[in-house]
Amino acid sequence: MDAPWQQRIDALWDAFDDYEPDGFLAAVALLVAELPDGDPVGLFELGGAHDSTGHERQAAECYRRALAGGLDSPRRRQAVVQLASTLRNLGEPAAGAELLRAELGRPAEDEDTAALHDCAVAFLALCLADLGQEREGLGLALTALAGRLPRYRRSLANYAAGL
Repeated sequence: MDAPWQQRIDALWDAFDDYEPDGFLAAVALLVAELPDGDPVGLFELGGAHDSTGHERQAAECYRRALAGGLDSPRRRQAVVQLASTLRNLGEPAAGAELLRAELGRPAEDEDTAALHDCAVAFLALCLADLGQEREGLGLALTALAGRLPRYRRSLANYAAGL
């Protein structure tokens, strides 16, 4: 993706709150139209715009097409997290959990992708809660949190493992 296009889409996302939902979606669609038809990055961005403006079904389709088209890292991991969250919102938490478990089983290809690990864990915890597996979800979330605490890491990790 060329830097000027990425800067413009990033600026658009930074100004999200300045738009009405339909206006934001239209602005993203205009930028995406500058890319080749079916471009995975464009589909990913369009999926995010649909998601953020309350059009989850369209978002899920865009995310699926972006992933099938071969997104680069870390966008691929980000798209998986966003698709899983969208599926959860559409009443399909099992499908979201399956995607996230598979994603968490993949090695991080770079530092930016690794940084999204805890995001995937957080959304997996939400999917698990919707599936009635709150204790497992809490355990995953606490395990992710434990490494960031200034104290009690070992204790919290042990408690999380017990869940």
